[in-house]
Amino acid sequence: MKFFTFEYEGLEEIGILTRDGKKIIPIDEIELSQEFFDMNDFIETHEKSDIEKLDKLWKGEGKADVYYDFDKVLVLAPIPLPLHDVISVGLNYRAHISETVVELNIKGEVPVSPIIFSKRARYAGGTEATIPLHDDLTKKLDYEVELGVVMGKKTSKIMKSEVRDSIFGYTIMNDISARDLMVKHQQWTIGKGLDGAVVMGPCIVHRDYIGYPVELNISAKINGELRQDSNTKNLIFDIDTLVSDISKGITLEAGDIISTGTPAGVGMSFDPPKYLKGDDIIECEIESIGVLKNMVKR
Repeated sequence: MKFFTFEYEGLEEIGILTRDGKKIIPIDEIELSQEFFDMNDFIETHEKSDIEKLDKLWKGEGKADVYYDFDKVLVLAPIPLPLHDVISVGLNYRAHISETVVELNIKGEVPVSPIIFSKRARYAGGTEATIPLHDDLTKKLDYEVELGVVMGKKTSKIMKSEVRDSIFGYTIMNDISARDLMVKHQQWTIGKGLDGAVVMGPCIVHRDYIGYPVELNISAKINGELRQDSNTKNLIFDIDTLVSDISKGITLEAGDIISTGTPAGVGMSFDPPKYLKGDDIIECEIESIGVLKNMVKR
């Protein structure tokens, strides 16, 4: 079941996509346990019965009063205004580690514990949103397709066995990164946090519709050229480890987003490097979730 935030006739709404992918059912037109302000509100306050009712509608076992044609809505990021910065993971695929050595001056060793950093996320762009090139600041803007984990409840000091039930669902992240700024500042806050550098979507797939452990094909294309191609089963630190480790000292809240790292094939890995240019089309795809498509603009 895929949850969307979208705009229809000038109003921002949340809804689920019908099983055939042709219609959106707006949640505020369905009689649920309460009314929901936005996706963050739904994630935090919904009841199990709400998911059960939506599941029946998704399966076609009931009929909603209102449907919108999917091709007539404007799809936004599923969480346009994240509660906090995105919690991001670096160097979490072995094949990606070796390609960072020269450009980022990294040792190239497999980390003994997750590398966690914060990515500023005042606003998240969705599929079809434009990504600023920032060519006045950087000459090395790069892409990174990643699986995003969206937390479903307040979580602190949990065991790995408890992680799955703490998750609301999964989305696609593109961790836009200015490699030269990462090196210049000797840390990643500015290089990873430029305006427009958080893009996610096109939806959140509820956890019950994705197998666990999560083993999904993940890829990125630039102007149709396949650059990244892997599977989330290749994560060095799996989702259980990441969430459990982070929650030991940081309380996670419903709606928090964890971006789990990128596989090999980013722009800096090529000789010569293939950094993003104006009008480039980036297509990040994860099996069972969809395609996050964006254009780079000066």
